[in-house]
Amino acid sequence: MVTLEELETDPHPALAALRPIGWVDALGSWVVASRALALAVMRDPSTFTVDDPRFSTAQVVGPSMLSLDGTAHKAHRDPFESPFGLAETGRRFTTVVRQTVDELIAAIQPAAGAAASGGSADLRRTVAGPLSVAVVAYSLGLPQASAATVLDWYTAISDSVTGVSAGRQVTPEGTEAFAQLHAHVAAGLDSADSLIAAAAHAGLGVDEVVANAAVLMFGGIETTEGMITNALWHLLNHQDQLDLVLADRSLLPNALEESLRLEPAAAVVDRYATRDVGLAGAAIRRGDLVTVSLAGAGRDPEVFAAPDTFDVRRPNARRHLAFASGPHICLGMHLTRLEARTAVDALLDLPGLRLAPDSPPPRGLVFRKPSAVDVTWDV
Repeated sequence: MVTLEELETDPHPALAALRPIGWVDALGSWVVASRALALAVMRDPSTFTVDDPRFSTAQVVGPSMLSLDGTAHKAHRDPFESPFGLAETGRRFTTVVRQTVDELIAAIQPAAGAAASGGSADLRRTVAGPLSVAVVAYSLGLPQASAATVLDWYTAISDSVTGVSAGRQVTPEGTEAFAQLHAHVAAGLDSADSLIAAAAHAGLGVDEVVANAAVLMFGGIETTEGMITNALWHLLNHQDQLDLVLADRSLLPNALEESLRLEPAAAVVDRYATRDVGLAGAAIRRGDLVTVSLAGAGRDPEVFAAPDTFDVRRPNARRHLAFASGPHICLGMHLTRLEARTAVDALLDLPGLRLAPDSPPPRGLVFRKPSAVDVTWDV
């Protein structure tokens, strides 16, 4: 019997036992844990859809690209595709990401008088989190709203969504935060170089633009913070692999992909069966919840040799599904990679960077990351 505690702390043995698919009472869901089946489900929205009244995010922020399929999904997503493409991401974000990372790292450097004792920090709280929030605020064209304000909105809306997933009502705090986000986004629709303005001009209504802005806020904060913190945790826990990267920084991009494979920041995505269907011998009924384990897909031994090993030189690391696949593949994956590569590269320049012995491992049922990345370094 698979428990929620197992899935939150170390799901990988349970996922290996379930692979390719199995029913988990604790989730009330079929769990897909092989890469081939994960692709089959995510690429077949007519059979496995997100468009279901149980979808918690839609209950809080309204319909968006995250909770729609078919032509409605395309109408919501298309206006954001070009701004988040690879080339446009580089043009819009490279400088602001680099400047933000530099400022955040400068802020954690010890004062001159304390230099002898070295540096110490929680890199989740001081770098990964603030970077992800600041870039989301910038990407949504909200310069008037501070990063702290955006984080407050995110926390209230996220807590509300989590509560809805557990069967509770939308919280007053979530409703108020979404109303404030709505007001700020609506006020920025006339901006000349705003992603949300471009979406509005492409034909989306204000409510639709705001719902998708909220989804981008979720994705931008969770996936980026998780990608950075998980990568640091893997590198700093594997000195031999860290030494390889320090000796040859061209290995860093693949090291980040390998970390995504082992611990994707978003561990699962949910779908709902639209009809009775067989899947690798499992008799799925119409309306059943089907949970695709992106974490399970990343450790599928049919695809990845020694799947539990962190190997920065793994030749097929990029075959992970950390950003999902199909019509709902992560819109901001190029931006998330840019932020993670920039931040981790800069942090590895801290001399003698090392993880505190009691720094916690990644944890979480849906979003997996360490609650802190406590480190020290030499000065």
